Amino acid sequence: MQPNHSTRKYKRRRVLRLAALAAGTSILPAACRSGNSTSPTPDAAVDATVPTTTPTPIAQSPSGNVSKVVLVRTDDRVAGTQKALDLLQPEGLSDRTVFLKPNYNTGDPAPAATDTQLLEALVQELQTAGSQGITIGDRSGMANTRQAMEQKQVFQLADRYGLETIVFDEMDADQWQYISADGTHWQKGFAFARPILDAGAIVNTCCLKTHRFGGHFTLSLKNSVGMVAKYVPGDSFNYMQDLHSSPHQRIMIAEINQAYKPALILLDGVDAFVNGGPASGKKVKAGVMLAGTDRVAVDAVAIAILRSLGTTDAVSEGSIWQLEQIQRAVELGLGASSAEQIELVTADSASQTMADQIRQLLTI
Repeated sequence: MQPNHSTRKYKRRRVLRLAALAAGTSILPAACRSGNSTSPTPDAAVDATVPTTTPTPIAQSPSGNVSKVVLVRTDDRVAGTQKALDLLQPEGLSDRTVFLKPNYNTGDPAPAATDTQLLEALVQELQTAGSQGITIGDRSGMANTRQAMEQKQVFQLADRYGLETIVFDEMDADQWQYISADGTHWQKGFAFARPILDAGAIVNTCCLKTHRFGGHFTLSLKNSVGMVAKYVPGDSFNYMQDLHSSPHQRIMIAEINQAYKPALILLDGVDAFVNGGPASGKKVKAGVMLAGTDRVAVDAVAIAILRSLGTTDAVSEGSIWQLEQIQRAVELGLGASSAEQIELVTADSASQTMADQIRQLLTI
């Protein structure tokens, strides 16, 4: 049963944030980067009435070209989720339907897949904020999607909270929106899940990890791959083979993200894979959670955290802003284009200490 929706939650969040500021938290100019603030051609069998759209750049940096990324030092995913959202104060969730996209590449424990307790805490926060109808859906890349969602107890969670669930692999052709290849590196464009596009707000919750199959890292931009079809019923083209066999794979990952704009990104970095991934790898305690609305900014901060932990050469070498996923996303206008446009927001000394370290890595 959904809780009563009121303004009390937002008032509580404002009071908490003001209390934190009074206790010593400050939000400084982004230039200081303070740690305290701091078209496919479907086969003939496909319904010809399904339209094809051409992606257009989505300006995603907040007003003033400053993207806030909340950094919370924590080993508690539930408390971390609540604190991150209290600090971020995300807008555009109240009185809207929400599509919640987790990371269910498999059904394994985090960071391989979204933690179930975190997901429940996020659902509670969204409902208390006044979201009117939440749908959870995904397409697994390495597992049977329904089995992965069952393993992560998503359907039981949906029953308890009155949510809808969608297994993308089981959708009919008319539930996929063809996105044109124009201006992309996709051979025939790609097919994007229409239920996501139809939602009033989109929430992307992802993990902190490297990717050994060509993505190099899998964060919020890469989590969007699960929004794209492998096959569309009646269309024999394998969109995932197109992606994974291409020398432009990391560029194509960024191009998917033109199709939508998130209202919230929540990244679970309590644990991380610093090599291997996405389903298994060298697991370390990172003890952090990030929240924001700008995928480029969130991913840049997350990459800096991976670098601080010691990670692969592919993730470590060169400027963060020259890594192909990030570089292409910037070219497409999807978010922050430099460290100067990222403001790190913290509320305690442990988080500030980490943010100070990360801020330095963002500028390398």
